[in-house]
Amino acid sequence: MVKHSFLLVLFMIICLANLVNAQVKTGAEQTNEYFPFLSGKKLGLVVNQTSVIGKTQLIDSLLHSGMQVVKIFTPEHGLQGNVSAGEKVGNSYYGKTKIPVISLYGDKKKPAPEDLKGLDLVVFDIQDMGVRFFTYISTLTYVMEACAENNVSLMVLDRPNPHAYYVDGPVLKPAYTSFVGLHPVPVVYGMTIGEYALMVNGEGWLKNGIRCKLKVISLSGYDHDTRYYPEIPPSPNLRTREAMILYPSLCFFEGTDVSVGRGTGFPFEVIGKPGFSQGNFTFTPQSIPGIADKPLYEGKTCSGFKLTDFANEFVVNTDMLYLHWLIGFYDNSPNKETFFNSFFDKLAGTDELRKQIIAGEQPENIRKSWQSDINQFLLIRKKYLLYPDATFKGQMLELKPSK
Repeated sequence: MVKHSFLLVLFMIICLANLVNAQVKTGAEQTNEYFPFLSGKKLGLVVNQTSVIGKTQLIDSLLHSGMQVVKIFTPEHGLQGNVSAGEKVGNSYYGKTKIPVISLYGDKKKPAPEDLKGLDLVVFDIQDMGVRFFTYISTLTYVMEACAENNVSLMVLDRPNPHAYYVDGPVLKPAYTSFVGLHPVPVVYGMTIGEYALMVNGEGWLKNGIRCKLKVISLSGYDHDTRYYPEIPPSPNLRTREAMILYPSLCFFEGTDVSVGRGTGFPFEVIGKPGFSQGNFTFTPQSIPGIADKPLYEGKTCSGFKLTDFANEFVVNTDMLYLHWLIGFYDNSPNKETFFNSFFDKLAGTDELRKQIIAGEQPENIRKSWQSDINQFLLIRKKYLLYPDATFKGQMLELKPSK
């Protein structure tokens, strides 16, 4: 009876999510708002598999409407979203059109001056995840910088952020700047990619404080309380609603000796490693071309937990990162000196989180240590919001002294 009740609730949640998605109109879908700006201009597009109007790739929509698409730029995972995380993406051409597709995750991450030569406008339309270490906002930043340096205008077609309803995590410290974290923002920053672009521009975070000629085509039917999960996976290993919900909390494990299920049918829905004694679920990672090439613990049985149900029952209804798993795996690790790898501090944006876990700090105390920095960030964030803020996490967070 309990199982049937849970399935009914889950079915209702999925139906509600689909209804919400249908009510939200992305920037790309509102062609009347931006087509007039594109007509007669030589265009560069920054796009991938998520860049669609309905079911049609934005490139094709623009070409069918007579627009002059001259260059195409693509981020990590490539134009089709079928290149594994961290793998280089090569240059190519778009179908039979011979339009150059220039990789911004291969030999370079920033468009060169010759790439932008002759362009009147660059259009950026990519579905983001709203998490600092998801690299599309880094690509956006470098595109903004290149456009500013070469006097080319940029238009961002806004898309919803699945995690726009909360703000949490350590704010990045300058010493830990990398492609998985360029700016002093929390891990979960609660902004759409259009809002984020406005913040980067307005706060002078581009190189030498330069500003980009920027226009954002806003969403309709959207606010920061909206739970929106894209139908097209934004990356090869975020294929389900549950994986997207869990991603902000589970990605920290990529900086440890724990697998998040790359190379299985449920990446970012499981955690485990060989020999772990506390788990109730097993999985064996395998190499999957374009999704997980040589995943951690390939061919080895991992013990751990499947978190799919927990994502729907608990995580989606919380407004914070879930740290208990990370702390639990560390506490139960027989080789604590090798539990963390060099990537962890880059993901966290600081070495403080790692040190707090090693010191045995509990989640509530770790979270309190973030709040002063988060409050300062919220003051910055508020200036650039295009949509009504979330009912709770958009407010200043109360600081309470530790007992």
